[in-house]
Amino acid sequence: MDTRRYEEEEEVFRVRAYGFGELAQLYLPHVMPKSATNRLRVWIVRNEPLLQSLEASGWRRYSKTLTPLQVRLIVGALGEP
Repeated sequence: MDTRRYEEEEEVFRVRAYGFGELAQLYLPHVMPKSATNRLRVWIVRNEPLLQSLEASGWRRYSKTLTPLQVRLIVGALGEP
């Protein structure tokens, strides 16, 4: 196996500020953007510890952007997209 080719195909998730819809599309790439956004929001709201942590960080249910801290909290609870 050509390892160089494999390394080029492997993408690394980077924690940074994301638009909510942008992050949702990373988690659900084969779903329409609005549906992906709705689904990620449901996952967050149903995960009480995650929801409380996000709200403590300043996140609100219809926030359009996520800070790096909020992205870390989501990835910590849901895994990498």
